Amino acid sequence: MKQHSDQIENTMVLSIFLYFALFVGFLRYVLFTLIVFIAKYYVHLRNKGSLQGKNILERVSVAQQCTEEKIVTVGFFHPYCNAGGGGERVLWVAVNALCQAHENIHIIVYTGDIDATSTDIINTARGRFGIDVDISKVSFVFLKSREWVEAAHYPRFTMLFQTLGSAILGWEALCEICPDVFIDSMGYSMTLPMFRIFGGCRIGCYVHYPTISTDMLGRVERREQAFNNSVSNSRVLSELKLIYYRLFAALYGWAGSFAKIVLVNSTWTHDHIVTLWKHPEATHIVYPPCNTKSLAAGSLAGRRPTIVSVAQFRPEKNHALQLRSFAGFLQQNPDRKGIVKLVMIGGCRNAGDEARVAELHRLTAELGLQNDVEVLTNVPYGVLLEHLATATAGIHTMRDEHFGIGVVEFMAAGVLPVAHNSAGPRMDIVRVTATGQATGFLAETQDEYADALGSVFSLSAKEREAMQVAARDWAEKHFSDAAFEQLFVEKTLPLFEADGL
Repeated sequence: MKQHSDQIENTMVLSIFLYFALFVGFLRYVLFTLIVFIAKYYVHLRNKGSLQGKNILERVSVAQQCTEEKIVTVGFFHPYCNAGGGGERVLWVAVNALCQAHENIHIIVYTGDIDATSTDIINTARGRFGIDVDISKVSFVFLKSREWVEAAHYPRFTMLFQTLGSAILGWEALCEICPDVFIDSMGYSMTLPMFRIFGGCRIGCYVHYPTISTDMLGRVERREQAFNNSVSNSRVLSELKLIYYRLFAALYGWAGSFAKIVLVNSTWTHDHIVTLWKHPEATHIVYPPCNTKSLAAGSLAGRRPTIVSVAQFRPEKNHALQLRSFAGFLQQNPDRKGIVKLVMIGGCRNAGDEARVAELHRLTAELGLQNDVEVLTNVPYGVLLEHLATATAGIHTMRDEHFGIGVVEFMAAGVLPVAHNSAGPRMDIVRVTATGQATGFLAETQDEYADALGSVFSLSAKEREAMQVAARDWAEKHFSDAAFEQLFVEKTLPLFEADGL
């Protein structure tokens, strides 16, 4: 009897617990719904009061009256759209591709370049990339809180604070104007749930590289030394950093789950994004556009005995490995000393980059290469093209570079690449063609680079030309503007299905 009574009591306790859990869950749902409703209403009020938003909507309204059809607004979140780098080239080629593919469309670019005007930004795109943006279909929203995403403010927990900062910057953007379609083209993942939940937008993104990757997790777990892993000597700090990385990876994956369409720039990026975001059916590789047409205009013959490096003077580019590999090449081939030159070309952004250039000069002297190496900083684009049009080999030493547009530029220009045997260069760029012809060389260690450089200069004229032709054809086929435009428009079509475009 007592046992039966205990069973009844346990059943009642369990029932009360279940009802309480359901009640708490219901309250959480109601509270979340209320917060979303209030936030949406607040966004609506801010949109109505935004001068920038009003001006854009007036332009859209005029266009709709002319066409008598709905104009779809597409927002590109690109806070550094006037920077003039490879990511900006992707932005403007994508913008033009959508404008040409869809007649009833208006592009809104969210930018933090408040020191520039719309005309300045359009002129930068034209002058730096030769891209004419249709200003009648493009508007800009200038954001004032870009400092929240600048890495210089966060010497510790940089990824986390930049991600949280992007939420602040994204909220400002959303409060200015809410588009029909939202595309993040700079990797600020927290904007995706924000524009989906509070803006009701259809969400897409173009990912140049994952903010965190399984490779990063693995290096911390193995306590490997790297330029961005300063705690590798401490087991306790490594364990704490691993916990931080795993928690951040979970947050990153949650944010990415809100994207309907995910475009990535390489196989390496694809694999990491699929692992973290778990959205394989919506994730597509769209290689970034390279201006292969102008690069391929030069002759393949008459090349100088020059090795060229094109990379910003950042620590991960590993310019020191280039110098040591070049020294090793000259030791193996002493007859090339004084004949073959290494020209290192790159952008110098700040005092840190300048210090690295000074260190390269010191290392050059230490290796006895003062007369064999030239370091050029912040050169005009025309000077860069001249070096690419005349060099024999190109060297790239960044480990796990997500894509490697510089390697593509080598190939299109007829410069035989010696690239790092990892990530983008290995998986997508320096490949063997269907006919069995190699398009370049891959290396990882100093000795491997020295051997590869020796192989380049040991090729006969016929062998060198065959590799140059294969490399140029591969670059034009896979990485041209036309190839990017076609795939970008095709893969983003699901974002426009609701509008019948």
